[in-house]
This record gives sequence, structure tokens and C-alpha cells, in this order.
Amino acid sequence: MAGNLHVRNLDDELIARLKRRAARHGRSAEAEHREILRQALAGEDEPSFDKLAAELRKLTRRRKQTPSEILLREGRNER
Repeated sequence: MAGNLHVRNLDDELIARLKRRAARHGRSAEAEHREILRQALAGEDEPSFDKLAAELRKLTRRRKQTPSEILLREGRNER
């Protein structure tokens, strides 16, 4: 399934450069845009759940934490 991406408010010079680059590569500006995005994101690894969880723990370590069993109990009592 292919989605759509609309990019608004681009500088006219940027659009002109994209069109020139596309012409050099023998493709449409839209195809060039797809290729630029594909290349930019190709080497970028998605972080693992464990890495994201570690980062979240690091960001929130000084905050008061409510144990999950208390949150679950409160949620059940509200029903």
C-alpha cells in the first residue's frame, strides 16, 4: 500500500533545485523526491523497544512514579 505525502511552503529555489536534480537523473520531480527520502532514511535504524524504554526511564527518573498495580486498581474502581 502506498501513501501520499504533501509538502507545503517550500522555497521556490528549493523546488527549482529539485527539478534540476530530477532532470539530471532522468526522472520526475516526484520520483526524485521519493528517492531523496528513501536514501535519507535507508541508513537510519529504528530504535529497539529496549533502547526507547531506557531513554524514557532516563528522562523520567526524577519524577514520582505510581506503581502500575495502583493505576490498574484505580482504573477498575472507576468503571
